[in-house]
Amino acid sequence: MATKGYQGLYGGLDAKGIHQHKGLKKTQHILDNMGSTELAANLFRATQTEEKLRREHIQGKIRANQTHFVVGKKVRQTIKELGGTMPENLPKPEEDLKKLERRAQSSEKKLGGSLNELE
Repeated sequence: MATKGYQGLYGGLDAKGIHQHKGLKKTQHILDNMGSTELAANLFRATQTEEKLRREHIQGKIRANQTHFVVGKKVRQTIKELGGTMPENLPKPEEDLKKLERRAQSSEKKLGGSLNELE
Protein backbone atom coordinates (compact mmCIF):
# COMPACT_ATOMS: atom_id res chain seq x y z
CA MET A 1 0.00 0.00 0.00
CA ALA A 2 3.02 2.24 0.22
CA THR A 3 2.72 2.58 -3.54
CA LYS A 4 -0.56 4.53 -3.23
CA GLY A 5 0.98 6.71 -0.53
CA TYR A 6 3.97 7.32 -2.78
CA GLN A 7 1.64 8.22 -5.65
CA GLY A 8 -0.11 10.82 -3.52
CA LEU A 9 3.10 12.32 -2.16
CA TYR A 10 5.11 12.13 -5.39
CA GLY A 11 2.54 13.61 -7.77
CA GLY A 12 1.44 10.32 -9.29
CA LEU A 13 4.78 8.49 -9.32
CA ASP A 14 4.64 4.97 -7.93
CA ALA A 15 7.63 3.17 -6.42
CA LYS A 16 8.91 2.16 -9.86
CA GLY A 17 8.52 5.71 -11.14
CA ILE A 18 10.39 7.15 -8.15
CA HIS A 19 13.13 4.58 -8.70
CA GLN A 20 13.51 5.68 -12.32
CA HIS A 21 13.19 9.41 -11.58
CA LYS A 22 15.98 9.24 -9.01
CA GLY A 23 18.15 7.00 -11.18
CA LEU A 24 18.35 4.24 -8.60
CA LYS A 25 19.68 0.80 -9.43
CA LYS A 26 17.32 -2.15 -9.10
CA THR A 27 19.11 -3.26 -5.95
CA GLN A 28 18.81 0.14 -4.27
CA HIS A 29 15.89 0.82 -1.94
CA ILE A 30 14.04 4.13 -2.16
CA LEU A 31 14.03 4.76 1.59
CA ASP A 32 17.80 4.15 1.78
CA ASN A 33 18.31 6.92 -0.76
CA MET A 34 16.43 9.79 0.86
CA GLY A 35 17.76 12.82 2.62
CA SER A 36 16.30 13.86 5.96
CA THR A 37 13.61 16.17 4.49
CA GLU A 38 12.28 13.52 2.13
CA LEU A 39 12.49 10.81 4.77
CA ALA A 40 10.59 13.02 7.24
CA ALA A 41 7.82 13.68 4.68
CA ASN A 42 7.46 9.94 4.08
CA LEU A 43 7.47 9.13 7.78
CA PHE A 44 4.84 11.80 8.43
CA ARG A 45 2.74 10.44 5.55
CA ALA A 46 3.01 6.88 6.85
CA THR A 47 2.24 7.71 10.49
CA GLN A 48 -0.71 9.95 9.61
CA THR A 49 -2.14 7.30 7.30
CA GLU A 50 -1.80 4.66 10.00
CA GLU A 51 -3.56 6.91 12.52
CA LYS A 52 -6.38 7.74 10.08
CA LEU A 53 -6.92 4.07 9.22
CA ARG A 54 -7.17 3.21 12.90
CA ARG A 55 -9.17 6.27 14.00
CA GLU A 56 -11.77 5.93 11.23
CA HIS A 57 -11.83 2.11 11.33
CA ILE A 58 -11.07 1.98 7.60
CA GLN A 59 -11.13 -1.57 6.31
CA GLY A 60 -10.70 -3.22 2.95
CA LYS A 61 -7.89 -2.90 0.46
CA ILE A 62 -9.62 -0.37 -1.80
CA ARG A 63 -10.54 2.03 1.02
CA ALA A 64 -7.10 1.63 2.63
CA ASN A 65 -5.38 2.37 -0.69
CA GLN A 66 -7.56 5.45 -1.17
CA THR A 67 -6.60 6.64 2.31
CA HIS A 68 -2.90 6.15 1.61
CA PHE A 69 -3.25 8.17 -1.59
CA VAL A 70 -5.31 11.00 -0.04
CA VAL A 71 -2.97 11.43 2.93
CA GLY A 72 0.07 11.42 0.62
CA LYS A 73 -1.59 14.05 -1.55
CA LYS A 74 -2.39 16.23 1.48
CA VAL A 75 1.22 16.06 2.68
CA ARG A 76 2.32 17.05 -0.83
CA GLN A 77 -0.14 19.97 -0.84
CA THR A 78 1.21 21.16 2.51
CA ILE A 79 4.78 21.05 1.21
CA LYS A 80 3.64 23.09 -1.80
CA GLU A 81 1.81 25.65 0.35
CA LEU A 82 4.91 26.09 2.49
CA GLY A 83 7.01 26.69 -0.61
CA GLY A 84 9.00 23.51 -0.16
CA THR A 85 10.63 21.33 -2.78
CA MET A 86 8.52 18.46 -4.03
CA PRO A 87 9.88 15.11 -2.80
CA GLU A 88 10.73 13.81 -6.27
CA ASN A 89 12.90 16.89 -6.83
CA LEU A 90 14.90 16.60 -3.63
CA PRO A 91 18.47 15.45 -4.21
CA LYS A 92 19.40 11.96 -3.21
CA PRO A 93 22.23 11.72 -0.68
CA GLU A 94 25.81 11.20 -1.89
CA GLU A 95 25.81 7.80 -0.20
CA ASP A 96 22.85 5.57 0.48
CA LEU A 97 22.08 4.34 3.96
CA LYS A 98 23.47 0.85 3.30
CA LYS A 99 26.88 2.28 2.30
CA LEU A 100 26.95 4.49 5.39
CA GLU A 101 26.10 1.51 7.60
CA ARG A 102 28.87 -0.61 6.05
CA ARG A 103 31.39 2.19 6.49
CA ALA A 104 30.35 2.70 10.12
CA GLN A 105 30.70 -1.03 10.83
CA SER A 106 34.12 -1.04 9.19
CA SER A 107 35.22 1.93 11.29
CA GLU A 108 33.95 0.25 14.45
CA LYS A 109 35.96 -2.88 13.66
CA LYS A 110 39.10 -0.82 13.02
CA LEU A 111 38.54 1.21 16.18
CA GLY A 112 37.90 -1.96 18.16
CA GLY A 113 41.20 -3.39 16.92
CA SER A 114 43.03 -0.19 17.87
CA LEU A 115 41.49 -0.21 21.34
CA ASN A 116 42.53 -3.83 21.88
CA GLU A 117 46.11 -2.91 21.00
CA LEU A 118 46.09 -0.21 23.69
CA GLU A 119 45.12 -2.67 26.44
